[in-house]
Amino acid sequence: MKNLSRLDVIRFLGFSILLILPLTSGAQQLPPIAEQMAKTYGLDSFGKVDAIRFTWGIEGVFSRSWEWQPKTDTVTYQSKDKNGKPVKVTYQRGQLDSQSDDVKKMDPDFINDQYWLLLPLHVAWDGATVTDNGTHDTPLAKTPAELIVVKYAAAGYSPGDTWDIYVGADKRIVEMTYHRAVPLKGAPNLVNATWTGYKKAGPLLISTDHPGVADGQPFRILITDVAVKLHGSKHWINAQ
Repeated sequence: MKNLSRLDVIRFLGFSILLILPLTSGAQQLPPIAEQMAKTYGLDSFGKVDAIRFTWGIEGVFSRSWEWQPKTDTVTYQSKDKNGKPVKVTYQRGQLDSQSDDVKKMDPDFINDQYWLLLPLHVAWDGATVTDNGTHDTPLAKTPAELIVVKYAAAGYSPGDTWDIYVGADKRIVEMTYHRAVPLKGAPNLVNATWTGYKKAGPLLISTDHPGVADGQPFRILITDVAVKLHGSKHWINAQ
C-alpha cells in the first residue's frame, strides 16, 4: 500500500451540495430504483437515529474515528497526531465559522468519511440530479447492474462531481465510480470501488469494505466499529 501513502492528506470523495441536517429527505422526486436503494439502507428509519459512531481508514495507511449526532449536527473526532499523541475534538458543524482553523480543516474529512458511510442516503438527501441509466456492466467485476448517476451542482468544494452507483437486484450497491469534475492536484480524479462487507447497525445497512482502484492505484477502505444509538436509548447497537 506504499503507493497510496499520499492519501492520508487528501480526500477521495468530493461533494457539492452539503446539508447540515438531512431535513429534505424524500423531498425530491427520485427514480424508483434510487428510492428503493435508499430505503434498503434505512432512509425511512434514519429519524430514529440519535448518534452514529464509526472508524474510517485506508488499509495500511491510517484511520480516524467519528461520532455524529445528526439532530444537533455535533461531531466528535478521534485520531492521533503526527507524533502518535491521541487527539479528541468535539464541535458543532453549524458553528464552524467560530471554530479554530484545525477544526475547519477537519470538517471536510468528516464529510468525506461520512459520505462513504451513508452514500445511499445522500442520494436522497442532497438534492443532486439523480437519473436511472438502465442496466450496465460494472467497471471492476464486469457484471450487470442497474446504473444510477448522481451529479452535483457546479458549486461547493468540488463542483460538478458525478457518482455512478451500480445497484444489484437486492437494491444494494455493488460498485461505485467517482468522477471528479474539476481536477485536483495530489488527489484521485477517478475512483472505482466495490461495496462489500455488509452489516446492519440498528435500522441502517452499512457496507464496511471497499477495495478498489484510484487513478490506477489499488486501495482498500475499511469502515469499522460501526454502532448507532436510537432515540430514547442510552445503549449503542453494534453493527453485525
